[in-house]
Amino acid sequence: MANRWTEQDIPDQKGRVAVVTGANSGLGFEAARALAAHGASVVLAVRDVDKGKHAAGRIAGAVPGADTTVQQLDLTSLESVRNAADQLRSAHSTIDLLINNAGVMYPPRQTTSDGFELQFGTNHLGHFALTGLLLDRMLPVPGSRVVTVSSVGHRIQARINFDDLQGERSYNRVAAYGQSKLANLMFTYELQRRLSGTGNTIAVAAHPGAANTDLMRNLPTALRALVPILAPIVSQSPAMGALPILRAATDPAVRGGQYYGPGGFLETRGYPKIVESSGQSHDTTIQRRLWTVSEELTGVTFPV
Repeated sequence: MANRWTEQDIPDQKGRVAVVTGANSGLGFEAARALAAHGASVVLAVRDVDKGKHAAGRIAGAVPGADTTVQQLDLTSLESVRNAADQLRSAHSTIDLLINNAGVMYPPRQTTSDGFELQFGTNHLGHFALTGLLLDRMLPVPGSRVVTVSSVGHRIQARINFDDLQGERSYNRVAAYGQSKLANLMFTYELQRRLSGTGNTIAVAAHPGAANTDLMRNLPTALRALVPILAPIVSQSPAMGALPILRAATDPAVRGGQYYGPGGFLETRGYPKIVESSGQSHDTTIQRRLWTVSEELTGVTFPV
């Protein structure tokens, strides 16, 4: 495997349809731009359509002839997720790539329109529902992939707290984020187990390291004060942070159930490689329980 995998290593994506959530900025924008530059038809699935159109314009400016469309998607609303899935299914008979990228990090406790804790509801449940509603458009497609973006935060104060999933009794923004990112990995591993033997579609996870994106705006005050000091040492650009996602999405050598992240210092920066997730992320009993609970909360069941 190449030690310095870059955008130039992305194979030709002509004829492929890629749906990228949160594609108006940061990692999602960079992933969408790179995929479009290699010929993919890219759907920018975004909460704010105007921002999505602006992002599509930026991609068109960088990639002449880019094939992009904008799809409204608010992951904090299951109604919006279902509407978006219906529109995507109408527009595309097949989907090659779904990148579950959008997310929130460390906000004060808030809830989605369905009453879920914001981080768990957005980062995990919204993407769980979207994937389940689109998966039958992917299953017939050779080489199709579901790529879900996790974080090194899945190791920090993280566990799936089934007794208080929504943080109603006790809320810690760091622990809630860790729970949501741990859920992203457990979802990937359980989805891959269910996909095994179906022949075409695989599930893969990735994380961007310490990418300098808008997610940083809700850092606790003490950490925010350290950003100017630590950023030059441990952080990297959104374009570099998107490389593990892009490798997971396009490298022909990728196998289902793998996890990609930066290969540098503490996985905070560097070129993408296969990395290891925490021991608890591989607990199959918790994975299956989380899947069942997620189906119950979203009302979405999968065709696998």
